[in-house]
Amino acid sequence: MAVSLIFALIIKGYAIPELTSENWQNFHYDKAKFPIFPMLFITIACGAISGFHATQSPLMARCMKNEKEGRKVFYGAMVIEGVVALIWAAISMSFFGGVRELGEVMVAQKGNAAWVVNEISNSLLGKFGAILAILGVVAAPITSGDTAFRSARLTVGDLLRFNQKPIRNRLVITIPLFAVGFLLTKINFDVVWRYFAWSNQTLATVVLWTITVYLFRKRKPYWITLLPALFMTAVVTTYIMLAPEGFALSKPISYATGFAVTALVFSTFLFYTRNKTDD
Repeated sequence: MAVSLIFALIIKGYAIPELTSENWQNFHYDKAKFPIFPMLFITIACGAISGFHATQSPLMARCMKNEKEGRKVFYGAMVIEGVVALIWAAISMSFFGGVRELGEVMVAQKGNAAWVVNEISNSLLGKFGAILAILGVVAAPITSGDTAFRSARLTVGDLLRFNQKPIRNRLVITIPLFAVGFLLTKINFDVVWRYFAWSNQTLATVVLWTITVYLFRKRKPYWITLLPALFMTAVVTTYIMLAPEGFALSKPISYATGFAVTALVFSTFLFYTRNKTDD
């Protein structure tokens, strides 16, 4: 679906905007509220790093015949998702004539991403192609939602030590979860997405620190995950301090808090891992 759209974009002669030193700036229509750091690294949740993917590791591991397949499955999935994210970013900017124009469209449509997908798909691929493209876009949240509800049910069941084998017991947990999900649909999606994105990246940060400790104790090159763990700690902390849906603090306080928390977590890591490598 994404590949067909990018080919249609090129064949029809749309110009894809290029990032140069002259246009290296924040193109968001509300720059004051959404600075590049940390907002950009929360906005692209799942397209670059995803805590939600990490939660699905136990489920996907059961589908693999050999542990060696893990790299293809997990790393490959993230690479593909990143490519899809880049394709949609390129298409959205090109189709409407540029980054600024895309921002104006999003303001006019009140941040309705579904309208953008429908408009682009119908224009580039026609009605039949648009149906396939939209199905592809819809399939992702449907399957993700299914997996999220299942994971939530299993997590709650384990937490309460509630046997999940009987169908009745599953419904006891599932129905309230569906009710919460339904209520969330009544909230502005733009706001819900930002909360999801932040929690997703926060979970990814926790997983990065977990892997870092594991690699350290196994005497393996732990810096591979330490560096992104430090960066993401600063991102998620600064975001929740600065964001309108967070504490909405000033930039100096938010940045200082993000740096301080990152330094504290790093110091804790150094203290905890001291003399704790596995022989």
